[in-house]
Amino acid sequence: MYLFISRKEKKLLESLNKIYSVGLYIRLSREDDDKTEMSESITNQKSLLLQYVKENNLRVYDIYIDDGYSGTNFDRPDFNRLLNDIELGKINMVITKDMSRLGRDYIGTGNLIEKYFPEHNVRYIAVTDNIDTFLDSSNNDITPFKAIMNDMYAKDISKKIKSSLKAKMKEGKWVGGRTPFGYDQDNNDKNHLVINEEQADIVKKIFDMCLEGLSFFKIAKQLTNEGVKTPAQYYNFEWKSHYNLKYGEWHSKTIRDILTNRMYIGDMVQNRRSKVNYKVKKVVKNNECDYIIVENTHEAIIDKEIFYEVQKIIPKNKGRNEKKENHLLDGLLYCADCGHPISITSRRKKDNRCYTICNYYRTYMKQRLCTTHSNNYDELEKIIINSLTKMCLNYISKDKIKNNVLSNLDKMSKVNDKKELQTLNNDIKQINNNLDDIYIDMLNKKITEEQFERVKLKLETELSIKQKKYNELNDNINDTINEKSKNKIIIEYINKFLSMKEPNRELIINLVDRIEIYENKTININVTFNKV
Repeated sequence: MYLFISRKEKKLLESLNKIYSVGLYIRLSREDDDKTEMSESITNQKSLLLQYVKENNLRVYDIYIDDGYSGTNFDRPDFNRLLNDIELGKINMVITKDMSRLGRDYIGTGNLIEKYFPEHNVRYIAVTDNIDTFLDSSNNDITPFKAIMNDMYAKDISKKIKSSLKAKMKEGKWVGGRTPFGYDQDNNDKNHLVINEEQADIVKKIFDMCLEGLSFFKIAKQLTNEGVKTPAQYYNFEWKSHYNLKYGEWHSKTIRDILTNRMYIGDMVQNRRSKVNYKVKKVVKNNECDYIIVENTHEAIIDKEIFYEVQKIIPKNKGRNEKKENHLLDGLLYCADCGHPISITSRRKKDNRCYTICNYYRTYMKQRLCTTHSNNYDELEKIIINSLTKMCLNYISKDKIKNNVLSNLDKMSKVNDKKELQTLNNDIKQINNNLDDIYIDMLNKKITEEQFERVKLKLETELSIKQKKYNELNDNINDTINEKSKNKIIIEYINKFLSMKEPNRELIINLVDRIEIYENKTININVTFNKV
């Protein structure tokens, strides 16, 4: 007579006879604000799981701990180590406190419990959820629902965190990770930015070079040749290319990002990028209309007038081919018939000439969507320079130029004086701090009285010189430049401006907004100044 054993009973007998090698998995979410090096939550999970294996006479192979990792992300160091040990056959049972410790993504968690563990003959137990994949229990039937609830919890947490961060952004508080080049986080307030003087000097230099008419490529090349440290070298991180970090190579994109960043005029610009969703790490760029901008939240590195002047120049330098000859009118020529840019060809060897050509025509030559708009560039440049000269003579008042120059000279003089005053003031504060420090060092017997007197004399001499210079500059800050010298400068400027004998790129891009050329060679010059 045969004794009938049900499938459930057979499975239970197999379970009792099988020797299990257990992997205890513990995870703490990064959202836990109170975690320490070994979090209390980690300790509680570990204690609970060890008590469970003790009561059930199970043998622990290893404990796997991921402290500070989101449950929506399965790329965790110790979790990967756990899976590797399963693949090697070292573990045939995985125990967690509850299902949410395994993961909060219902798709990923379901795949592990329903497919991966059974395929590898691994028994999974979630202690507080009463889930045991080896037993035929009703608790196992609601596993998918528990996974969905855990997923919804993660989604809710993600929304709350995003809402909190956006609230801070709207208050003008810095909530990013790496600060913009030129700034550091305030030691006293992590949500406030302060200027990094060394980096700020590089930012100012980049803006000055752009005002001189240099393109992104040329600015990057010059900074690289001069050995100026790149942002990658300051922050010690690598992008796609290691050259940026290892060899200090500046790139055009870095220059463009700096020149177009409103952070440098004291405005907080955030929410430029966002994650696709709470489960996906991929970050995408937001539309500019979604940026969160709060004005005047921190000290500016660049004056607003300079910044917006650079924004006018940037489109004129866009798309310039740095490998060919540079021309005065690069980036300023446009087709009057189709509206697209007109480029300048390379100089031909046989006649040493270069010509203009409509980019739209060149791209869709077969479709004939536009015409060549071909002109001898050298002749075109002469015609335009002559036209500009006439415009200046006919429409610009010398008196008006004189008044503008006077105003600019006064303004620049004041700006430079204020900057120098600030530098002197910082130097004076530093010297006084150094005097205090060496006095304390003497009291603590870190230095002798003789050393103290020698350093003190040196610092006091330096302090006296800087204090005198500060007082003189402060007394004269509202004084104007000598009238005779000022008039001389103005006359030289006006004559150079109106003569157009040696026009440079800087002068042209500041005078001209765009030049439109028709197929019949008619030229329309749009200038930046008002015709009076």
